[in-house]
Amino acid sequence: MEGLRKARATSGIDGFDEILTGGFLTNRTYLLTGPPGSGKTTIGWHFLTAGARLGERSLFITFAEPKDDLKANARSSGFDPDTITFCDLSPSSESFAEMRSYDIFPAAEVELEPTTLAIVAAMESVKPQRVFIDSMTSLRYLARDNADFRRQSLAFLRYVKEQGCTVLMTSEASLDLPDDDLRFLADGVIALAPRERGRSISVVKFRGSDFRSGEHTVILSEAGATVFPRLMPERFHAEFRHDVLSWGDPELDALAHGGLERGTVTLLSGPSGVGKTTIGMLFMQEAARRGERSAIYTFDESAETLIARSEGVGVPLRASIASNMLSVQAIEALRFSADEFANLVRRDVEKNGTRVVMIDSISGYRLSVSQEDLNTRLHALCRYLQNVGVTVLLINELIDISEFKISEVGITYLADNVLMLRYVERVNGGRPEIGRAIGVLKKRLSDFEKSMRIFTLSREGLRITDEVVGVGLLLGGTRALSHAMRS
Repeated sequence: MEGLRKARATSGIDGFDEILTGGFLTNRTYLLTGPPGSGKTTIGWHFLTAGARLGERSLFITFAEPKDDLKANARSSGFDPDTITFCDLSPSSESFAEMRSYDIFPAAEVELEPTTLAIVAAMESVKPQRVFIDSMTSLRYLARDNADFRRQSLAFLRYVKEQGCTVLMTSEASLDLPDDDLRFLADGVIALAPRERGRSISVVKFRGSDFRSGEHTVILSEAGATVFPRLMPERFHAEFRHDVLSWGDPELDALAHGGLERGTVTLLSGPSGVGKTTIGMLFMQEAARRGERSAIYTFDESAETLIARSEGVGVPLRASIASNMLSVQAIEALRFSADEFANLVRRDVEKNGTRVVMIDSISGYRLSVSQEDLNTRLHALCRYLQNVGVTVLLINELIDISEFKISEVGITYLADNVLMLRYVERVNGGRPEIGRAIGVLKKRLSDFEKSMRIFTLSREGLRITDEVVGVGLLLGGTRALSHAMRS
C-alpha cells in the first residue's frame, strides 16, 4: 500500500508499531486521548526517547506538569530524560502569587505573547524532528470559547508541523468537555481507555495508512508501556503438509486411523479426573521425541505438578524439557489478558519454532478473556495456529455430565477432531466398578473407529483394552453418545 511505503517514525513500542503497520507517518500530527492515568505521557516518553536513540532531536512541550517532575517520573520508568529538550510552560508558584493571567493565544498580535514566543524560540533552537505536547486540554481552558480554541489550535499545530516535525499531542476528553475538534484537526487519533484489568489502546483515525483496528491491550509497568496487539489470524499464512502425527501409542493411533493431522485442532473433552490432560501429554511427548518442539500452557495447575503427575502415569517429560523440545508454562489466568496470552503463544511459535500447542484448559483460559467473548478470542488464536501449520490440543472439562455434551461453551465448531473421555460403570468379577472409556467422535480429514474403548492409566502408562460393551451405565447418556459416534 502507498501508506506502507512512506517514511515512518517508530513509536518506541514494538507492539504499537505493529498496530500502526510500522509506526507514525512522519511530518503528521497525532492525538493521544484518554482519561488521566491511562498512560498517555508514558507513550509520549517512548516516542521521544526512541527518536533520541536514532539521533533525532526531540522536544517535550509541557503545559501542565513541571519539567523536574516529568524527569523524575521518566527515570523511575527507565527513560533517559536528559536526551530530551523541554519547553516548560507549566504555571509556576510565582504566577499564582502574582495572580497572572495565562491568556495563551489572544485574538491579536499572537507573536507578542510570551508563551507563543517561548514555543517559537524552542522550535528554532532545537529544530526537532519529534514533538510531544502534553496536554492540549490545558490550552482549552485558556481560550475564550470553542471556536477561538479551534482556530488557535489549528494555527499552532500548523506552525509546528511546518517545521518538519512529527507531532504527538495529548488530551483528556470527558462528556462535559469532548475533544472532537482536536480529533478533526489531527491526522491520526489514538484512544486509551481503562479496562477491568489493565488498559486498552485503539487507533480511531490514521490518515494515509492502513492500521489494525479494534481494541488492543496496554500494560503499564516500571519499564514503561507494553502493547499487545489483538491477534488477526487472516494476516498469517504458511505452507505446510497435513502429515499424520502419531500419539506414540498404537491403540490410540488405531482409534484415530493413524493419528492427528498437522495443522488441525483437537478437542479432548470429558469430566474432571478422567485423563484428558494425560492423553494430551502423550501426544506432546511423542511430538518432542520425534524432534518437533511442543508447548503446554496450563491454566489449572503448576508446571511442576503437571510434570510430576505425568511421570506418575508413565509419561516422562523432564528429558524433553531439558533438551528444549518441550516447554511447560503455568499461566495465571487472572494476570494475563487474552491479548497477552495470544502474543505469548505467537512469540513461542515464531521465535522458538513450536509446532504443537496444548491449552489446558478452556475453562482456565476463559478467565483470561474475562468479560470478552470466549469464542471470538479462542477462534482467533486457533485459526492463527492452524494458518501457520501448528497442531493444537484443547482440554475441555465438562461440569454437567447428567446428559451427553461435547462442550458447554459452544466451541465444538472450532475442532477438526473430537475425542470424548467418559467414566463407565460395569461389573467385573461380580463386583461393580468405575472405569474410563475413550472414543473419537469427529475427524474432518479421515475416517475413525466408531467404538468407545476401555482404558487404564497406571505407572506403566496408558493401556487401551476392550470395546465398551455390557456396561450398566455410561455416565453422560449411553444412547446419546452411541448415536453421536455412529452418525
